[in-house]
Amino acid sequence: MKAVAHTGTDIASLVDIELPTPSPTGRDLLVKVEAVSVNPVDTKQRKTAHPAPRVLGWDAAGTVAAVGPQVTLFKPGDAVYYAGDVTRPGCNSEFHLVDERIVGRKPKSMDFAQAAAIPLTAITAWESFFDRMHIDRDGKHRGATILIIGGAGGVGSIAIQLAKLAGLRVIATASRPDTVAWCRELGADEVVNHRESLVAQVKQPVEYIANFSGDLDAHWPAMAELVAPQGSLVAIVGNTKPLPMDAVRSKSATVCWELMFTRARFKTPDMIEQHKLLNHVADWLDAGKLHGTLKQTLSPINAANLRKAHEKLESGTMIGKLVLKGW
Repeated sequence: MKAVAHTGTDIASLVDIELPTPSPTGRDLLVKVEAVSVNPVDTKQRKTAHPAPRVLGWDAAGTVAAVGPQVTLFKPGDAVYYAGDVTRPGCNSEFHLVDERIVGRKPKSMDFAQAAAIPLTAITAWESFFDRMHIDRDGKHRGATILIIGGAGGVGSIAIQLAKLAGLRVIATASRPDTVAWCRELGADEVVNHRESLVAQVKQPVEYIANFSGDLDAHWPAMAELVAPQGSLVAIVGNTKPLPMDAVRSKSATVCWELMFTRARFKTPDMIEQHKLLNHVADWLDAGKLHGTLKQTLSPINAANLRKAHEKLESGTMIGKLVLKGW
């Protein structure tokens, strides 16, 4: 089968290769991959030393080609979408093995490219809000305010919509006219510039803060100052320096971490929750309650286009999601 792997740490190391088609065992699905999306995890993993060649990619949509003997949730021919497991080979290959418990049904209203843009970001935003900060998705916290740092990125784009569905008032951050417009289009009530003082712009304490940017250290002082007493903060990237905790400790604020690979990595007892949430997101997409975040498509899936995708990600100018489709 065709695949794209990296043999080094720079973008030029992404190359086209041929690999044997794997066979599913246990609860694995063998998925015929139709489209893949790129995320910051791809560039981070590329820059990390691994035995070469290594296939990246943790966002896919495709069709189930075969199933392992313990599979109960899907059958061959089913259209699916998923983010996968960072401890296993990625989805930048014609066929890909993935545990059925972290796979959802593809939204019927979307083609494969549109669907491939959704899983990793939707899981990250969903878990950040509803599992980590315990925001009630049915509206019990209606009227509370959330500050979303990095509103125009992949995670921020779906997070704004999920927060609005939960009844929250959304303040998103963006710094360019096109990213500000995108955040407003997605439903943000207010947009502030993360390159300027967030404290001066937001002014009032907020119940929830989600840092979906790639920089926790730079935004931590503002997050600590702006979070309301007994509020909650969540981050999806680690800090590089010690984070002063006095401000959040004095407020009894909750500090959460979100890594959407945790359930798959540790085979947690609730691993199947990702299957359930992806199906729930598919229902909302099909009902028009959520809208897709795909902004750019490249075709076919090959090393040349993946190199372009990695360059775009590392430029820091991404809006929404970038997808590669077809082999």
